[in-house]
Amino acid sequence: MFAATASALVLVCTGIAATTAGRLLDGVQTSDALAGGARSTGGALNILLIGLDSRKDQDGAMLPPEILDRLHAGDGTEGGYNTNTLILLHLPAGGGRATAVSIPRDDYVAVRGIPGRTHAKIKEAYGLAKFHAETALRRQGVTDRADLESRGREAGRGATLRTVRDFLDVPIDRFAEVNLAGFYDLADALGGVEVCLNHPVRDSYSGADFPAGRQVLDGARALAFVRQRHGLTNGDLDRTHRQQAFLASVTHKLRTAGTFTDLGQLGALIETARKDVVVSAGWDLLAFVRQARDLTGGNLEFSTLPVEGFAEVDGQDVNEVDVEKVRAAVRQVFEPAAPVPRSVADVLDASGRTGPAASVADLLKQHGFRDGSARHTRGKRTKVDYGPGAAADALLAAKLLGGLPVRATGSVAAGHVLVVLGADFRLPHPANPAESTGAADTPVAPPPDGTVDGGGIPCVD
Repeated sequence: MFAATASALVLVCTGIAATTAGRLLDGVQTSDALAGGARSTGGALNILLIGLDSRKDQDGAMLPPEILDRLHAGDGTEGGYNTNTLILLHLPAGGGRATAVSIPRDDYVAVRGIPGRTHAKIKEAYGLAKFHAETALRRQGVTDRADLESRGREAGRGATLRTVRDFLDVPIDRFAEVNLAGFYDLADALGGVEVCLNHPVRDSYSGADFPAGRQVLDGARALAFVRQRHGLTNGDLDRTHRQQAFLASVTHKLRTAGTFTDLGQLGALIETARKDVVVSAGWDLLAFVRQARDLTGGNLEFSTLPVEGFAEVDGQDVNEVDVEKVRAAVRQVFEPAAPVPRSVADVLDASGRTGPAASVADLLKQHGFRDGSARHTRGKRTKVDYGPGAAADALLAAKLLGGLPVRATGSVAAGHVLVVLGADFRLPHPANPAESTGAADTPVAPPPDGTVDGGGIPCVD
């Protein structure tokens, strides 16, 4: 999914003339699936990056067995058309820090336009829409495989874009889609991608077999790295951190390697974009690069959207989500300068010590919260509860206080945030949101429980 933008970034970094660059980018496939959707205003740009877990090419033909074997991807019958990677990249108007949120693939969300379904895992919207579109086309007499594949995939892209837009309540301005082989080809085109692991791992499903520490991965091993979920403590959520780390490493290499004056290597990267990537129609990639220089300047921060818990629906494991909290998390990441005054902050002190409640109230007041009540009690656990309309402020308060758990509850009044201080509470020092690790804001450098090694590469589990 990053291959198209990485290709354009390299063109700019190497100083190739715009006319030559334009010719090299000819042949990158485009899609009209985004037509008609709401767009950002004021110069901001939201880009949805879609990683498709398909073992087929754009014409519906199975990838050759030797390719599937190198990808450790089975016999080609696995995967279907799930979107196993969904990352929304936000470039603010006027430049500045670029941010990206990863959407866990098993989030159980509302879907539209899919017969017989009102909800599904977010990763399934693509495949379900593609199947129903192709079924309808066959009933109309369409038999050409390439035509069915092309029109079916357009329906899948449209369903994915609508589902993400409705779920997050934000406009989408551009998108890029890459197939399973894209990670493989991108890593090889870059001459390998460096990653760092906190612990050694081995997984027969993905083919991952890595020691701890820094290592450079070729295409096959890079794909195993981003696909592994078995054997990881948090399963798919840890795989999301792997994908973030991979992309962070790609941008790090583009920023520091200085090896892309080699036209042979450049040509391989462009060929990757042509073969593996589909982008939204009308996207001027070179103009985008001029807007997105921060992507290769190290000024890109990743977050993973929060989940509330796990459940089983129709025999499948799903992530339970609080839609209001997810949308608040997106607003907090994309629009950090939220207007003040903020919600009323009430403090319930069960710490058993003198001072924490006053310190917390002072800290929140410094960040625009209005003074509320302060009471003492016993036997409560540290957390942040919030009432209607206060989700974004509750997430901010939790972040300021070191990454506390957050919960919506009807017992808290509208526009109020209730901070509960248990016996284990300790005020972070310094109390800086950039140094905390709240569930709604998990930077990829370092990821949760990760470290950054001396070479600037994020270490993950």
